[in-house]
Amino acid sequence: MAATQTKFVNDVEACIDRIFETVGKKIVFGIPLALGKPNHIANALYLRAKQDPDIDLTIITALSLEKPAPSSNLEARLLGPIVKRIWDGFVEFEYMKDLRKNQLPPNVTVSEFFTKAGGYMNSPHAQQNYISSNYTHAVRDLIDNGLNVIANLIAPHPGGDTRLVSMSCNPDLTVEGFEKVMAERKKGRKCMIIGQMNSNLPYMYGDAVMKTDIYDMILDDPKYDFPLFSVPKASVAPADHMIGLSVSSLIRDNGSLQIGIGSLGDAIAASMVMRHKNNEAYQKALAACNISGRYNGLIQKIGGTGPFKKGLYGATEMLVDVFIQLYKNGILKRKVYDHAGIQELLNNRVITETITPEMLDLFVDHHIIHERLTQADFGTLMKFGVITGPLGFRDGRISWNGDSFSPDLRDEKTRELLNNHLGDHLQEGVVCHGSFFIGPKDFYDSLNNMPESERKLFSMTGVDYVNQLYGDEKLKSLQRRHGRFVNAGMMVTLLGAVVSDGLENGNIVSGVGGQYNFVSMAHALEDGRLIMMVRSTKKSGGKLSSNIVFNYGHTTIPRHLRDFVVTEYGIADLRGKCDKDVIAALLNVADSRFQDQLLDQAKNSGKLPADYEIPEAFRQNTPERLQKLMAPLKAEGYFKDFPFGTDFTHEEITLARALKGLKDNVASCRYRTVAGIVRQFFTKPPTAILPLLRRMKLDLPQCNCIRERALRAAVVYALRQSS
Repeated sequence: MAATQTKFVNDVEACIDRIFETVGKKIVFGIPLALGKPNHIANALYLRAKQDPDIDLTIITALSLEKPAPSSNLEARLLGPIVKRIWDGFVEFEYMKDLRKNQLPPNVTVSEFFTKAGGYMNSPHAQQNYISSNYTHAVRDLIDNGLNVIANLIAPHPGGDTRLVSMSCNPDLTVEGFEKVMAERKKGRKCMIIGQMNSNLPYMYGDAVMKTDIYDMILDDPKYDFPLFSVPKASVAPADHMIGLSVSSLIRDNGSLQIGIGSLGDAIAASMVMRHKNNEAYQKALAACNISGRYNGLIQKIGGTGPFKKGLYGATEMLVDVFIQLYKNGILKRKVYDHAGIQELLNNRVITETITPEMLDLFVDHHIIHERLTQADFGTLMKFGVITGPLGFRDGRISWNGDSFSPDLRDEKTRELLNNHLGDHLQEGVVCHGSFFIGPKDFYDSLNNMPESERKLFSMTGVDYVNQLYGDEKLKSLQRRHGRFVNAGMMVTLLGAVVSDGLENGNIVSGVGGQYNFVSMAHALEDGRLIMMVRSTKKSGGKLSSNIVFNYGHTTIPRHLRDFVVTEYGIADLRGKCDKDVIAALLNVADSRFQDQLLDQAKNSGKLPADYEIPEAFRQNTPERLQKLMAPLKAEGYFKDFPFGTDFTHEEITLARALKGLKDNVASCRYRTVAGIVRQFFTKPPTAILPLLRRMKLDLPQCNCIRERALRAAVVYALRQSS
């Protein structure tokens, strides 16, 4: 990338002034998703546009992070202290405040290509300006929309080197975006690249490291530091744990893994840790839940149930906390190298990471280096630590201690010199490639507290590297051996199409993001597999419905790309199967309360034989049966609600569950719930509930305040109902 004269500024308004001076009043402002946004710059630019109607501002981004907002008095009482504790100091986006109130000025457009799930269901502006784009096409679409200012949050060099910064959490689109913007600049377009320093960002390595002279301007002042947005770990429901247990058995040791954020990811990681560190309990769990019995042949062919002796490599667009948990537990440990020849030798067990004198000959035999070393060959040996300094290569010869040696490996003196300078182990290996990250506070702390050598094992790079094979197919295919690409869907049709990002009325729920990319890659890799996780049911407005449906008016992943579908009731292997076998497999993992309806629909459409019956072994797919199967293992300390800890107190967890139950009860049986609450007006709360009422500031409500008494009665009823 071409260098520029970087201007460092310590005032955000001066930064905004220079943007308008350089680009003019029509701004298409591209900022990264999630943590990578320069919040102060985004706010100042938006507020300037809000004040000046002559400014035409379009903000294109994804995942604009927001503090939780309560929707009721009770939620406010619960959330208030939590928001203060977890998100205090986070700089909120002014454009999001106005978007939520449907008060964006007419000269401002906010377009996102990926959103928090369900976050924009009631926002006409967001729904109408959503850009549906594969993650790997996002930069292309930004350029097509006229991008002329791109900005991101950056981390200062830990050693104080002002020539280097790190994109840290977001090289995903920014690396490619910078290249495209500079190409546009060469065509004569007025464009800018801007950074905002934040010392709280972990300084990550790989392609995230940039020279400061790539930026036209950097906002750099301690007053603009702000805490990173934290995403507390979600509670893992029993159904999620069952999905995680099944998925963990499909992951091959010495392979590769991609998973995302949320309770399903935590469930998978928890079962993987159990498999690795408590294998006897793991085998017991597989047997108790009949996973090993039903799917033994499939598991042995595709995955495994033993400890991860060789370990896994992570190739994931989103570096999430569970990868750190897998690393800490000795599972994420398979290193990959940025050289196809070396990676192939490692995969085929021709070499190990331990360096021996024979490695030089093996490198020659497999055409990694020439027998007569070139400058490039010498650089390869030094880069990967096969030989170590202080050797040099000058004028076609090897230099050491003032002497010059032949580059020919057949020369005895040369060979003796190199043997005396062999390294111990291969260098430059990484255990995970990621493109962006977001997570809980202890995740950021883990990254910040890692020594440099350990942090370099997590290499941050562009989404065009992680999410597709194009560009270096051989190397990526070798690195991603036995790739397991684990994604989540909202629904799956009986013919294997997956619905993940939107509804049939056109409303966007989240966005396709990188899901299609990983699906495509799973099919492109000879030993890759896609694992799509779908909870069997959902409850909305108090009504339960099946997430396995006969048909649906929207599709994210087409049926011809079907592979594994995993629900809490088991594994459906759909790849290469005819339609009737696909339907039969999905019926086996559907909730039994909906199986008959689905069976009839399939028969009536002629997609199943009229005499087909669901096997009796799959007719007991109920939550009650799962609870019964899991109870003994939960009693032994497995399948925890928060397997990797939580930011919430026990009281907050108890209250949150009770209030969620209350909300569901109001939706499903309003009159019975209201009657139950009324009864609590005349009942003294149990002593055990008093601390929870105190947490909600309802322990001593004013006797003459009906509203306070009603709130207290509602909380008491909710807590009693949730036991």
